[in-house]
Amino acid sequence: MRVLVTGGAGFIGSNFVHQTVRERPDVQVTVLDALTYAGDRESLAPVADKVALVEGSITDAALVDGLVASSDLVVHFAAESHNDNSLNDPSPFVQTNLVGTFTLLEAVRKHGVRFHHISTDEVYGDLELDDPAKFTPTTPYNPSSPYSSTKAGSDLLVRAWVRSFGVQATISNCSNNYGPYQHIEKFIPRQITNLIDGVRPKLYGAGQNVRDWIHVEDHNSAVWAIIEKGRIGETYLIGADGEKNNLEVVETLLEIFGLAKTDFEHVNDRPGHDLRYAIDASKLRDELGWTPRYTDFRTGLEATVDWYRANESWWRPAKEATEARYAAQGQ
Repeated sequence: MRVLVTGGAGFIGSNFVHQTVRERPDVQVTVLDALTYAGDRESLAPVADKVALVEGSITDAALVDGLVASSDLVVHFAAESHNDNSLNDPSPFVQTNLVGTFTLLEAVRKHGVRFHHISTDEVYGDLELDDPAKFTPTTPYNPSSPYSSTKAGSDLLVRAWVRSFGVQATISNCSNNYGPYQHIEKFIPRQITNLIDGVRPKLYGAGQNVRDWIHVEDHNSAVWAIIEKGRIGETYLIGADGEKNNLEVVETLLEIFGLAKTDFEHVNDRPGHDLRYAIDASKLRDELGWTPRYTDFRTGLEATVDWYRANESWWRPAKEATEARYAAQGQ
């Protein structure tokens, strides 16, 4: 099988490539990535001899057409994905998440190639902290940022191309990922790398905002389950029952580092900070028989800390500039 992975040098995409090379040696992987700040060639260095890396944009129709024509499957991870950045400048989010997805859909439509679209639970908006409900595949879309709204739009494009043109596609909406190769602007790797540097972690506001955490390897094993066994045109939600508020995450990290659970700093809350995300993954589990490997959040977090400790050369070059941007925002 020849697989084209868009955004394969980013966080989740590079982990998908590593996992695929490790577990499916018969699969030929080509990565298309624009190598913006969130995509790093070094994330693919350990598998560079087994993967073809093409630097380019998913909005480049001619490039996309040629790559899709020689593929059996497209797995679409490529996206602008940082909420704070979308508030500062929404334009790259519109281009990548909407125009880029449209460009890919037209190519897979033309060449009859199977397509899997990676999306986010943020398209559903947020839940109240005391609401027992969870997101399901039928939850109405209610995005709250330029990022989540453009991801919602890309999901709707995929559904329309399935219905209107018979494109062979599936969609997955996943909860918050953590694990190796995640950019240090994100919440968990930022706190880990601060702790490695002897800097107290930063907690937004009161830290009560809840995210449903899943280890990236579990996300990607679910993606393969959907590709191999999922029903065309269907949406599957991916989650591992990992609801934790931000305070609990910071406290767990402090414990892993052998520090007091109160040894953190409060910083200004993010504008428009969604309250709670929670995934009902029963459709994925019941239909496809998928189960997560990391059922204990602390175990997954310890493995992630170990990775960042062992791979300082990967994250160190971006640390100073990242912290300077946060400092300018009072965060």
